[in-house]
Amino acid sequence: MPEERLQKILSQAGVTSRRQAEKYIVEGRVSVNGTPVTELGSKADLERDHIKVDGRLIHAPKHQVYIALHKPNNTVTTVSDPQHRATVMDLLHGVKERVYPVGRLDYHSEGLLLLTNDGELANAITSASTHLVKTYVVKANGALSTDQEQKFREGVPLSGRRTLPAGLKLIRDAANPWYEVRLYEGRNNQIRMMFKHFGRLVEKLRRVRIGPIELGPLKPGQFRYLTLDEMQKLKRAVHAASKEPRTQEAV
Repeated sequence: MPEERLQKILSQAGVTSRRQAEKYIVEGRVSVNGTPVTELGSKADLERDHIKVDGRLIHAPKHQVYIALHKPNNTVTTVSDPQHRATVMDLLHGVKERVYPVGRLDYHSEGLLLLTNDGELANAITSASTHLVKTYVVKANGALSTDQEQKFREGVPLSGRRTLPAGLKLIRDAANPWYEVRLYEGRNNQIRMMFKHFGRLVEKLRRVRIGPIELGPLKPGQFRYLTLDEMQKLKRAVHAASKEPRTQEAV
């Protein structure tokens, strides 16, 4: 088996995402044949070398699993938390395989979260070049005007870059209305920041769909394994989304 970059090996082994693996390497938490490795360009062979993370020997996953979880509010989307808050991993009772979250949901957000040990698929979904649509339902503390709704759809300036065009639809008209929001990117706190840009605060946020995968009847804290058909549809959707050109303007 040819040598590959360590972050790719850790991702494929279901240890963590490729991005998080890079942090592990820089922090000196990864060793190859007993020697700590801190260079991101370092390579190894999982079949030949002894690769450890925090002193634990890693192995190639016996088989790949794909899980849909309804992340509850007040839960961290990480494998572990230094503040000892509840994490999504605490909810995976009975899951023997070592999986990790694909992307994230904010601490106070809930809804659909995918977890897997398929490093290649996870990396493809979270890549900035893959514009896989993600759908949310959002409760705001006030309605957007017609003009604000159009500007929301066209993209708003956040941290010096305009957001990609987004979908927005009013689904429950009230003093505190509910909107359906569709995003093609995933910046930190993006939806909350977009509403804040128009003077509105998000009171509740739930992700209900990632590409072709729906949250469905899962209750907060519950999870299920994706079906073979869902896995195939997800992979096709990721492949198609990676081919779609979308622009992002500097502001």
